[in-house]
Amino acid sequence: MNEVHEIFDLVVIGGGINGTGIAADAAGRGLKVALCEQNDLASATSSNSSKLIHGGLRYLEHYEFKLVRKALAEREILLKNAPHIIKPLTFCLPHQPHLRPAWLIHIGLFLYNNLAKRVTLPASKGIVFSPDSPLVSTITKGFEYSDAWVDDARLVILNALAAQDYGASIKTQTQCIKAIREDNIWTITLKDSLHGKISVIRSRSIVNAAGPWVAKLFSSVLPHKSPQNIRLVKGSHIVVPRIHDQPQAYILQNVDQRIVFVSPFEDSFSLIGTTDVEYNGDPSAVEISNEEIDYLINITNTYFKKKISRKDIVTTFSGVRSLLDDESVNAQAVTRDYKLEIEDVNNKAPVMSVFGGKITTYRKLAEAAVNKLAPYFNSMGPKWTADRPLPGGNFENINLFTEKVKKEFPWLPSLLRTRLVRSYGTDVFELLNTITCLEDMGINFGADLYQQEVNYLIEKEWALTVEDIIWRRTKRGLYLSAQQVDKLQQYLDEHSTVLARKS
Repeated sequence: MNEVHEIFDLVVIGGGINGTGIAADAAGRGLKVALCEQNDLASATSSNSSKLIHGGLRYLEHYEFKLVRKALAEREILLKNAPHIIKPLTFCLPHQPHLRPAWLIHIGLFLYNNLAKRVTLPASKGIVFSPDSPLVSTITKGFEYSDAWVDDARLVILNALAAQDYGASIKTQTQCIKAIREDNIWTITLKDSLHGKISVIRSRSIVNAAGPWVAKLFSSVLPHKSPQNIRLVKGSHIVVPRIHDQPQAYILQNVDQRIVFVSPFEDSFSLIGTTDVEYNGDPSAVEISNEEIDYLINITNTYFKKKISRKDIVTTFSGVRSLLDDESVNAQAVTRDYKLEIEDVNNKAPVMSVFGGKITTYRKLAEAAVNKLAPYFNSMGPKWTADRPLPGGNFENINLFTEKVKKEFPWLPSLLRTRLVRSYGTDVFELLNTITCLEDMGINFGADLYQQEVNYLIEKEWALTVEDIIWRRTKRGLYLSAQQVDKLQQYLDEHSTVLARKS
């Protein structure tokens, strides 16, 4: 067992969007922070979302005005702070008179326009669909509004990088197996998930940001009962070849009052989801059901001229959201807001637990969490994340920045240049620092995934496995053949000694 005698101010358990957001905020205020994640960063819920930064138009039906206002305000902040991985996206809402009436939608969109100040995005409006619309001919009218698209997994990575930039220690593949209060300090036992190595660290406080495992952590790691009940709700998506060639997304109403998004995805695909299904199993073993597949196919075919079937599905993914148990009858009605619970002994050694939340409000949640810890740390600095770009986001206009990259690296193929800019922003200069031509990028594993980028992801972004690289750090898994994936796996195996994570 490796005993570590340094004392952290804060140890965050969980490497999803809430955990990395809290780690970044706290480290930026001067706290000595460590974060441990039992698998890869963003390996659960945070990489399996609908990939939207949105106010939550449908939440208005459940009178979640405070949540929608908060989310709309955050939408503007995130668009400004991460312009490489977050971009505006127009949504069309086809109107079906037998579902929500037009007057109700008008009221909802009026509130959506005015609950928070809009800076970047235009106001909503009514629209008439032309004959060449991708929708079935019986749908002629609808509404248009704007939200934003996000690469959810990369948002997590950027927050982990921000935390590390401020001195935080990011420990992936590291499971917290025990935490005990001793003399107003937490003694925390960690286990290396890959090699079984045990180590011990000490901390003045803990944040339980374990997502779907937040309540389980109390029964297995922390010495007291969970202060909140949670409901696990599964959301599933399917990915199919592009249903239409237009740039906008569609928000589809179903007869069960649920809505489903159909969004452009990685140039060549459409992302369809999500479902809301009560879930009682192991969050790490979640997968889409046949019923969910049929549900998403049926609603899509109800609205679009181009029909899809199971044979069109390129891939699927499912995530489990840990939501506050507000005793709602239906999973879709459970609040998406968050709650922070804190427990201490004589105002010492607090443990804070994060219940609920959504990706759009992660920064606000993190800020509130660190604010709540402030009484325990007299020297903590002021809040800062609203006005500081995330790593790679220190530019104003994506098109102008792309032109700058083109001038600096004229040999980069157009599609690769666009993808690298959209993934890394200004950090693309670090990725390509020593490269003067395409041949210098090394092995092309397929789909413009080169050895140089793979090495960068391993050395700088905690990537260890093929899945880490092709699904969470990039989305190249959508394009790579089985043979190309095997080639990448062989490369990782052969270079494991050189490229392994530094311990």
